[in-house]
Amino acid sequence: MSAAATDARERRAARLAGLYAITPQRDDTAALARDVAAAIRGGAAAIQYRAKSLPAALMREQAAALAAVCREGGALFIVNDDAALAREVGADGVHVGRDDADLAAARALVGEALLVGASCYDDLDRARSLCAEGADYVAFGSLFSSAVKPHAVRASLDLVRAAARLPVPVVGIGGIDAANAASVIAAGAAAVAVITAVFDAPDVEAAARRLAEACASARSPTPPAPRT
Repeated sequence: MSAAATDARERRAARLAGLYAITPQRDDTAALARDVAAAIRGGAAAIQYRAKSLPAALMREQAAALAAVCREGGALFIVNDDAALAREVGADGVHVGRDDADLAAARALVGEALLVGASCYDDLDRARSLCAEGADYVAFGSLFSSAVKPHAVRASLDLVRAAARLPVPVVGIGGIDAANAASVIAAGAAAVAVITAVFDAPDVEAAARRLAEACASARSPTPPAPRT
């Protein structure tokens, strides 16, 4: 790997902190782009485009639109599952799950400068293996009851604490909202991945701001106690 590619990946990985908003599947590209822009204004550091059953042409349209919104807003843009699409629209990376393309195949498609993140569910050994294969971040969850995936395997905050010793950023996902996001960051996660609590909110920007602020407060060092 070239020094330039290494530097680009490291700089991208360092930006993966706080709110990592994942898009719901929607047909309306303009409305989705407006909501993504609102989430970024509210403090989302990263956006993941996730659409599992839309026509390929619409996915390309949406991914290109969201990539532009993220560039303008200064947020990372990650594409779920589709490494070729991530490369095509100039994304910052791709995220793969257990049933998607393997990490090496995704890396071959996006190149050495982009991020490849991976879902690890409740499996720390899987995370260790993927880190050895070159994953740039790993995600664990569902940490809480999830409306998006109600039957998803559950992971614990103790697992996040153990995973925090891995050499890459850890992302917590599943049922995260403004009330519990700080606990995930405090356990050692770099970021929290959120769908419903951001994009189902009546005010997307305000919801994103509450989550981003909760993450920031959990990262802030505890001030020293006053002298007596």
